[in-house]
Amino acid sequence: MNEKVIVNKEGNTITRINIGDREITLIGTAHVSPESVEEVKKVIVEERPDHVCVEIDAIRYKSMTQEQSWKEMDIVKVIKEKRSFLLIANLMLSSFQKRMGSSVGMKPGEDMKIAVQTAEENNINFSFIDREVQTTLKRAWAKSSFWNKNKVLAVLLSSAFSSDEASAEDIEELKDRNELEGMMDELAKELPKVKEVLIDERDQFLATSTYNRPEKKVLAVVGAGHVPGMIEWFKGLESGERANDISKISIIPPKSLLSKSLPFVIPVIIIALITLGFIFNGKDVGFDMIKNWVLTNGILSGFGALLALGHPLTIIAAFVAAPITSLNPLIGVGIVTGIVETALRKPRVEDFETLSESISHIKLWYKNRVLRILLVVLLSSFGSVAGTWIGGAFLATVFG
Repeated sequence: MNEKVIVNKEGNTITRINIGDREITLIGTAHVSPESVEEVKKVIVEERPDHVCVEIDAIRYKSMTQEQSWKEMDIVKVIKEKRSFLLIANLMLSSFQKRMGSSVGMKPGEDMKIAVQTAEENNINFSFIDREVQTTLKRAWAKSSFWNKNKVLAVLLSSAFSSDEASAEDIEELKDRNELEGMMDELAKELPKVKEVLIDERDQFLATSTYNRPEKKVLAVVGAGHVPGMIEWFKGLESGERANDISKISIIPPKSLLSKSLPFVIPVIIIALITLGFIFNGKDVGFDMIKNWVLTNGILSGFGALLALGHPLTIIAAFVAAPITSLNPLIGVGIVTGIVETALRKPRVEDFETLSESISHIKLWYKNRVLRILLVVLLSSFGSVAGTWIGGAFLATVFG
């Protein structure tokens, strides 16, 4: 395998790789750089590849090119399928990238869109080579420990609510290989499992998807940070040291036995403690245990709904449902409060249209009905989880 890096007069780098009689050209972009967009279009036209690979998945491309996609979202379905957190994570990441793009007067993902448009205009076949973002986020979440999950949440929140804007110079620095390698090293130290999924696995996915193309001349448009990792994968694939199979990293890892059993074990323990309270300590103690369980769960979950400024009936629903759903592993209080809030305060068209702008300002979470519904789901759920552990600990103290 021969590798050649070309630096053009604009200062952008293009990596040309020869593997046997095949040629793969990598264009590393900054995603929100106007220069990157122009570079992508220019190189595709000049190179006339047999195939163009684009670092995006079909679902994300559809959401970028079809403005109606947010309006068509079924928020109740999202809640029922327990995808509220994933939706918030997607919105936060989108908001962060959009803010960076607004600093230099362009939308995020324009480099990927122009790659597809240029390929279509020149009758060149193209394909989306990135893993679905839902799969990536779910794998990152599943592989993270409890503390790392908190770190991920902290990073997402700080990214979404930060008011810092990036200058054109800052954006261009994103294309510097050494800068990116330094960033990845820091990420690896702090969150190795997350880095593994977000960077390493995607390097593998992108490289393998590109390598497996049968055409002789392939051009891939990818984020600059993936280029070094992709080159290493090309070397491994060519030598046979690495398999060209991405099926294992295309699925959500199964939950551990503990994760699967915990939602069932906790209710059994709670019910057993209350039952034993009746048997060994009498009716009065038993009923006190039930009362304290109901109040602890109900009050904390209702308080979460109150913090989200949920409708009064939503707050009542949280109070009533939490003690019951805490003992039912098949339904969470967030599903109940989310559906009630949606029924009482139906999202408007403008709420969907302003989602990505509203998520970066905490005050707008309370004005945007979609975000407030998601906030109700999350905070009432957090309150119920806290109530389960606190209430369970209280029940255990009855027995010393």
